Amino acid sequence: MKKSTRSILVGAAFLMATSAIGPGFLTQTAVFTEQLGASFGFVILISVFLDAIAQLNIWRVIAVSNQPAQEIANLVLPGLGYFLSFLVFLGGLAFNIGNVAGAGLGLNVLFGISIWQGCLISAILAIAIFIYKEAGALMDWVTKLLGLVMITLTCYIAYSSSPPIQEAVLRTFVPLQFSFPAVLTIVGGTVGGYITFAGAHRLLEAGITGQANLKHVNQGAVTAIGIASLMRILLFLAAFGVVYKGFHLDPANPPASIFRIASGEIGYKLFGLVMWSAAITSVVGSAYTSVSFIKSFHPLIVKWDRPITILFILISTGLFLSIGKPIKTLIYVGALNGMILPVSLGVMLIAAYKTKIVNTYKHPLWLSILGGLVVIFMAWMGYETIFQLFQNA
Repeated sequence: MKKSTRSILVGAAFLMATSAIGPGFLTQTAVFTEQLGASFGFVILISVFLDAIAQLNIWRVIAVSNQPAQEIANLVLPGLGYFLSFLVFLGGLAFNIGNVAGAGLGLNVLFGISIWQGCLISAILAIAIFIYKEAGALMDWVTKLLGLVMITLTCYIAYSSSPPIQEAVLRTFVPLQFSFPAVLTIVGGTVGGYITFAGAHRLLEAGITGQANLKHVNQGAVTAIGIASLMRILLFLAAFGVVYKGFHLDPANPPASIFRIASGEIGYKLFGLVMWSAAITSVVGSAYTSVSFIKSFHPLIVKWDRPITILFILISTGLFLSIGKPIKTLIYVGALNGMILPVSLGVMLIAAYKTKIVNTYKHPLWLSILGGLVVIFMAWMGYETIFQLFQNA
């Protein structure tokens, strides 16, 4: 494998993973760990399997078709691509409001500036990436660097919180509790909505497509899930260590509680850095991928894709400064992204068997079967979750 190809693959994997690891990711993991305790490990185990199957199906079809997801969807059924783009774009915008807010909160914790000042500074930094001539390469570098920072610091906090590992491992396979909303939200927050397409569209842009590159595409897809899952597991262990000792997380900012309780004020400052890193990379990933879903609809969008991406970030920032970011919103948007997944994955599975889209490519039967089961499972959980939300409303 060429060094440049490897760099792009790793960059795409980190782009997808860090798109997933945003403020919502941190909040969801903290909230569900407090609710389910060690049994949340079982939710993570299920979600890793579902994530990998969904991502492999989607990335492979996009790669062999050499087309973005929305164009594939339009070939499956005219107009479907516009509908999918609407869902993904709207979900990406909603998620990005939380991402911008998280970036502001991170700088607030680190430097004591106001959250709105932190939001503006973070938005400017994110915009600077897209102004840079080699935006793709810079985006890869930033996501890799900050991704490693997040994982390293969270690993330290997990160690500091001293979770009972044996109990966590046991309940990962023999849970005492289970939650449909947790699975839907966690899967949605990892591969739902725009997130799984972040890396796939990055590879498409870089020209790593076609059947000849499927091995590389598989590696990128699995690596991305591995990175996101590692971060999820570390944060789960950190949270479980805190909850197991009888501490209660602050409902206003659950993930901050984990870091502060585990490692005092130093931990709180580390939380600020992790939150900012998670948020700023998600701002970049969300903006890049959401705009990639509308680029093919008109030549002017392709021509002005960078200004449109910058506008996307500015709108997200403006919306946050106007309406704020409730913690529950991040949970619900994750669930919304989870409900988008059956649509997007289902479209890709149908496309995998249309020769006008994939030409001579033969999609692995086992991957199709498992992908179909994921579609059914996620659709069913979506129904169950909506039912539960209405019951609890």
